[in-house]
Order: sequence, then structure tokens, then C-alpha cells
Amino acid sequence: MVTDIASKNMSQNKNIGLLSVSQAIVGSQQALIMSVGALVGITLAPSPALATVPITSMIFGLALSAGSAAILSHRLGRKKAFMFGAAFSVLAGILATIGILLSSFIIFCIALFIGGASAAIGQQYRFAAADSVPEEKKGKAISWVLGGGIIAGFLGPALARYGREWFVGAEFAGSFIALSGLALLGIFVLSLTNLAPAQSHEQTASATPLRAIVKSPSVFVPIVTGMVAYGLMTFIMVAAPLAMVMGTKMGGMDSMSAMGGMDNQMAGMHSKEAAIMAIQWHIIFMFAPSFFVGAIIAKIGARAVIGIGLIFILACSFLALNGVSFGHFSLAMILLGIGWNFGFIGSTTLLAKGYLPQDAARVQALNEQLVFGTMAVVSISSGILLNTIGWQAINVIAIPFALGAIALLVWNSWHSKN
Repeated sequence: MVTDIASKNMSQNKNIGLLSVSQAIVGSQQALIMSVGALVGITLAPSPALATVPITSMIFGLALSAGSAAILSHRLGRKKAFMFGAAFSVLAGILATIGILLSSFIIFCIALFIGGASAAIGQQYRFAAADSVPEEKKGKAISWVLGGGIIAGFLGPALARYGREWFVGAEFAGSFIALSGLALLGIFVLSLTNLAPAQSHEQTASATPLRAIVKSPSVFVPIVTGMVAYGLMTFIMVAAPLAMVMGTKMGGMDSMSAMGGMDNQMAGMHSKEAAIMAIQWHIIFMFAPSFFVGAIIAKIGARAVIGIGLIFILACSFLALNGVSFGHFSLAMILLGIGWNFGFIGSTTLLAKGYLPQDAARVQALNEQLVFGTMAVVSISSGILLNTIGWQAINVIAIPFALGAIALLVWNSWHSKN
């Protein structure tokens, strides 16, 4: 009996470890795209206002594939689905390289769209981890898998710098071809997993009606807070590298001047290297707290952790409103990363405890569709708003959404006690 329990725990730990490594490898794709996608876009796009469209393409690929990825992992099996997703990453890297070499904005956007589809399947890693352990361990399992993103935070920007000059006159083309090689390694790592099967489609015949599920606060509250945490992170992060390199308002009068006299001497004065570094620290701190957030959830609860995350996002916005030096941008991105980590892991953990096993496939698919659909909308809005009303206004807009989500958590906490 003791041997069986030890063997089961060892198998669980092995799978969580392999998923964490896969998160590091496959997740480096998103880190690379977030670091240089807009910088490549500004060189290929027909208009500066379209510079963030490549990143938006990736996010649209993620959003449109999110629901299907959840269903695929339940029908095809998680191991096969995850390997399929990593293969998409290989294809995305090759196409992105071709797009840059040919100076084709369209090909580059298509490549990143495919990369988004790959990322959608990768997002299922956390549910695979959560479903493989008892309820009291779900938070820690999710945290450790997402913790692999710390390495991705180094790998993605490292690929950006390492392959930046491989091809003369085609900046960052080498970075994306290197990404394809790394994704091949990811396929091998995933082949070593032995994941428990997800709830099959046939087993959901007697599932709870979706309308009744969505009406439950245990489901709709974490979905909404997940949408806000991921949406605000994307909204601010997508605009940040462009605000650093191109200026806090890319067209017309600088937004800070328009808002009343803040010194904007540094606006648009930062190098691409500085922008990549700021995003690198953002990505690292998106995942760095993962190793202890699970323990915090176990002590104070998922709702409190989500609230702390939203406060960090508010702190990011307030800091960004007070300066445009490299230090302001970098620290704001760090706070934004920590806020996302607390908010997203807390929301995922709260959601994972809020539905019955037979409802897992549909709830997870709905959550992914809504969270990443929100992410897609705000990503394209971010570039447009940066070009029209500026960096400061973007951070002002984020504040009421974070406050609204905090109010929802307070209501949910009160509701659950009565």
C-alpha cells in the first residue's frame, strides 16, 4: 500500500516536472514573440499603427484555438495533443523566418497566428497538472508547471539576441529559426510524459447544463478575474516596448505633454535592447512567483491571492504614470508580471475547484475561449490606443478594470460566507 502511494506520487512528480520543462521550452516561443514581435512589426507593417498586429495575430491564434485545444486534449489525449502543439511551434518559427527574409508582413502575421494555436495547446499543461493530483495539491501543481516559464523568460529574449544578426538585412530572422530547433526538443520532452487521460467526451453525456454551470459564482468569478488579469497584462505589456522605442505616443503630440507637463525627455529614447530587457524581466517575473504562490494559496486562499495580483497590476499602472525612464518601465513590467502570476494562478486554482469532473472539458474550453478572446481584443486595442491617446492613457484605462475585479472578489467572498 505504501509502495503504491509512493509510486503514484513519483509518477505525479515526474509528469509535473516534464510539463514544467516543456513549459520552459515551448513557452519560449511566446517570450520571443512578446519581446520582438512588435519591433519586427514596425519594420514590416505598412503603418506604425499596425506594429502590434503580429502580436495580435499570435493572440488571435491562441484565442480562436483555445476552446478547440481544450476539447482536443480531452478527445485525442493530452500527450498526443501536446506534442501536436509543439509541432505547430516548429512550423511557426520556420514561417516567421521566411516572412522576415521576404519582408512579408502577411507571412509573418500568419506565422505568429500558428504560433498562437501552438500556445493554446500549451495552455492546457496547467489543467493536465491540476487534474493529476488531489484537490489540496492543485495550486502547487499549477504553480510548478507555470514555473517553467522562468526559463522561458530567459530563453525567449536570449533567442532574440542570439539570432538577431544571423541574416544580414533580416533582423531577428535567425531568432525564429532557432525557435524551431528548440520546439523540436520540446516534442521529445513531451513524449516522455505519462499523463492521466482527460475526461472523455462520452463521459460528459450526463454533465450539468452549461447555463447552470456558468451561473455558479464558483465558475464565473474565476473566469472573470482570469479575463481581467490576463487582459490587463496583455493590454499594458504589448504597448510597453513600442512606447520605449517609438515614444509614449507614436503619432502626434506626446500623451504625457497633453496630460499636463510631465517631463518626457526619455520618451522614445530607449534602444531595442532596452525594450527587450524590460520585457525579459516582465516575463521572468510572470513566472518567478510560481514556486511559492501555490503555498500562499494553501494558506490564505485563491481569492486573496487573486486580489493581491490585481493590486500589483494597479501598482504597475500608477508607477507607469509617474515616469518614462528605463527604471520606470522595467519596474512597472516586473510588477505587471507578478500581478499576472498571482491573478492567473489564483483564478485557475479557484476555477479548478469549482466544477465537477464530468464538466471539466466544457468549463475549461469556455474559460480558455473567454480569457484568450479578451486577450486578443485588448492586444489590438493596445497598439491602436498607443498610437492615438498614448502610453499614459493606456495605464489610466487599466485602473477601473482592476478595481472592478477586486470588488467582484469581495462580493464573492461575502457571498460564500452567507
